[in-house]
Formats: sequence, C-alpha cells, structure tokens
Amino acid sequence: MKVSEKYYDEIFDFEGQWDLPSKCGLKILEREGKKVVIVTELYQDNPGTSVTYAGKSLAEQICKAKGLNPEEIIYLECNPDTESKLDFYNEEYFEVRFDAGEGILAGPRYRQLSAGEKRQLFGIE
Repeated sequence: MKVSEKYYDEIFDFEGQWDLPSKCGLKILEREGKKVVIVTELYQDNPGTSVTYAGKSLAEQICKAKGLNPEEIIYLECNPDTESKLDFYNEEYFEVRFDAGEGILAGPRYRQLSAGEKRQLFGIE
C-alpha cells in the first residue's frame, strides 16, 4: 500500500517507541493564525512506530524540529486513503488533544473531522 504524496509535503523522521527509527508524512498549514500539523501514517513505508502509537512524543519532536510552540498548534493524524477494499484504509482525519487530564488512565483524546471540516481545512468549496 503506497501512500499518495498528496497527503504530505515531506517525510519526517522521528524517534518512535524504544528509540526505533520511524517515518511519517508531514504537512504544516496555517489556518486562522494557528499552525495545523498533519501527520500521515505511511503504512509499509514506515519501518517503525505508527503515528498513533508515537502520539505526544511525535508532536513534541515536530514542534522542536520546526520551531513551533506546542501550545499553539492544532495536531491532526491522517489515515490516508490507499484505495484498498478494506474500510480500515479509507481516508480519515482525527484531531488529537494531549491535555486529557492526569492519572494512569489519562491519554490523548481523538475527534474525527467531519467532511465539512476537511473541506474547510484544505480550502475546498
């Protein structure tokens, strides 16, 4: 499953779980004065940790590498359309928030973007 380059502007190398070298697609947009960071899962072209499992660590690594303030970004994960017959591989975008509280059960919160939000994000009428 090859991921179309329309989903990213660059390949971003990051340190995954257990220091495993990993890769994702990266696109950074500016919308309403905020940076929108979109990380795209590369499936077989990623030798390491998925963007979902890298989570907050990946967001922090991108902010550090690109000089972004983590408090001022909108962080999205993209599961790109790979033209598979399996619904699992349909295009989906999720906004991820890492401020889900404290405690052992706290973790990132995911919200799937609607079709209208995706059109607005990419300036499609």
